[in-house]
Amino acid sequence: MSEEQGVGPAQYRRLREQVLAWVAGPGEEWAERIEATGQVPEQLWAELRERGFLRMAAPRAYGGHGLSFTQWMGLMEIFSRSHGSIRMVVHVVNGIWRAMDPFATEEQRKKFVLPAIEGDIKIAFTLTEPGNGTGADISASVVREGDTYYLTGDKHLITFGVRCDYYLLAARVEGTTGHEGTVSLLVPRQAEGLEVEDTSRTMGVTGTDHASLHFERTPVPVANRLGKEGQGLEVALGGFLTPSRISVGMSCVGLAERAQELALDYAQRRVTFGKQLSRRQAVQFMLAENAADIEAAKQLVLHAARTFEEGGEDASMLSSMAKMTAVSMLTRVTDNALQVHGGLGYWKTSPIERVYRDARAQRFEEGTNEIQKTVVFRELLRAYAQEGTR
Repeated sequence: MSEEQGVGPAQYRRLREQVLAWVAGPGEEWAERIEATGQVPEQLWAELRERGFLRMAAPRAYGGHGLSFTQWMGLMEIFSRSHGSIRMVVHVVNGIWRAMDPFATEEQRKKFVLPAIEGDIKIAFTLTEPGNGTGADISASVVREGDTYYLTGDKHLITFGVRCDYYLLAARVEGTTGHEGTVSLLVPRQAEGLEVEDTSRTMGVTGTDHASLHFERTPVPVANRLGKEGQGLEVALGGFLTPSRISVGMSCVGLAERAQELALDYAQRRVTFGKQLSRRQAVQFMLAENAADIEAAKQLVLHAARTFEEGGEDASMLSSMAKMTAVSMLTRVTDNALQVHGGLGYWKTSPIERVYRDARAQRFEEGTNEIQKTVVFRELLRAYAQEGTR
């Protein structure tokens, strides 16, 4: 079976069983350790790497499993039932090669893409800036002098920005505007003129490191540029963002399933005034609504995944639709699940408390719902204009 088609049913079933067993066993042990220490240790990265979990979505030619994108989403759904930081590591590493590979030279593929897939190096996606949006208005700039770019500017909310080896960074050639002149650079973590501020103390997704970055004439070899000048946002937004939004949508589904599982279990065990919570109609209705909400979002995410896999023109719009729908669903489901637990769910000794905190972060990842709605409406107008010219 070709890589485009994915792996066969028997192999995929074995992979699912491996991931399910790890998430329910070692994954929960790691989750407890992360919550207790506030850190994701390097030993966890090593374990994920040794089990092959960091290269599951990559082609077989690159050392991956050759899963189809839809198959990968099925495993992402399971990983997302685990701790938010575990999901984040698996999600980012299995996705960032997609942004680099179409634009990489053979030398860059050997130096950056393949080592990233293997987990030998960590690469942080570096687009967001503190003073503007996340797109054509980026202001971090470079000046070219011979074979070197000199980078000046600021980035923030950079996941793995403290521990990474390279930043996959979008900037613009000084003096350009819009998409024109944007460049994608792989900037070494230890480059001169770089200040890294650890900003990892977050409400949820405990242990994932985040950073704010300041570059002051930081030298970056021109050989570290992916693609041409003018393709910086194409690298950042084209190869990474659409599949990543679908993946975040599926992450919402997986985490919602975990919240629902916890709520159902608690409702079966908890007795008030001589009756199980699961026998009370108000609770039954909440959990029934949760189940329908989860399934509806899951099917939209899978539709977006299949469309992206097939190269459909509306993949970008569907990715935003899927992400915004799944995020809203996750908000409702986790709120209901916490409500079923009553006051006990508010304590850190209850697993639902962590799930509730981790869920809130999904509303920012890969763009807020307001951004997703903007993307969807833009695509709707484009489709309407095309229909009008026929």
